[in-house]
Amino acid sequence: MGYKNNQTGYLDGLLSSRAVIKKNNYALIPHDGLVNNVIPGFENCDCSILGSKQLGANFVDYIITLHKDGKNERGFGGEGIETIVYVIDGVLKVSDGTETHEVTKGGYVYLPASTLMYLENGQDADTEIFLYKKRYQPLEGYEAHKVVGNVNDIEPIEYEGMKDVLLWDFLPKDLGFDMNFHILSFEPGASHGYIETHYQEHGAYLLSGQGMYNLDNEWMPVEKGDYIFMSSYVQQAAYAVGRDEPLMYVYSKDCNRDPEI
Repeated sequence: MGYKNNQTGYLDGLLSSRAVIKKNNYALIPHDGLVNNVIPGFENCDCSILGSKQLGANFVDYIITLHKDGKNERGFGGEGIETIVYVIDGVLKVSDGTETHEVTKGGYVYLPASTLMYLENGQDADTEIFLYKKRYQPLEGYEAHKVVGNVNDIEPIEYEGMKDVLLWDFLPKDLGFDMNFHILSFEPGASHGYIETHYQEHGAYLLSGQGMYNLDNEWMPVEKGDYIFMSSYVQQAAYAVGRDEPLMYVYSKDCNRDPEI
């Protein structure tokens, strides 16, 4: 399972945090600082809101633990809203109101705009998910469609020709989709080839490993369970440290649209 903040009572030593919040620019939210939120529709769940418009994002990210009988029968999403859920660990039942899919670790479901997503824990043990929503940007002549998959069934791509940096794309490269979800994985010692600066924004949840991340040309330590928000044009890059596992994160990226003026 991923990290959740289950701290109660006093910590030993002085209060401190690795969190860095630069609204409308970037943010690092460590796992030990997450706070549970009450979100209508979610029952028997621990829900933490991560990226949001209050931070400067044009999307909302959540990390959610569904306990036994945890569910959302009200429906997640809304008119004009597209959604995607990724299963970090456990078993999740996902429905669009007509068809139900049982999704296991590494699995994901994308639902197009205005299709409500219904969620239910598919086991007695906890199930942990990364959840995303965004207002869809329609493009005349194109439309998105439901996608159900699992990263274990996808052949990874060598990121920009680097054998120790791998990329998994979740969604089709189709103009009907205005965003994509990916997993990026760096073997220990691997890194981006250069400091990236681009129009797209990201919300990223770290699935494993440790590393250093450059945000707005400030290097900071990151590890499994952390969340990173990167706004448009903020400089960004990572390299992995440690010995036992890759630095790996799941993240969103807007795409396939011309900027509005």
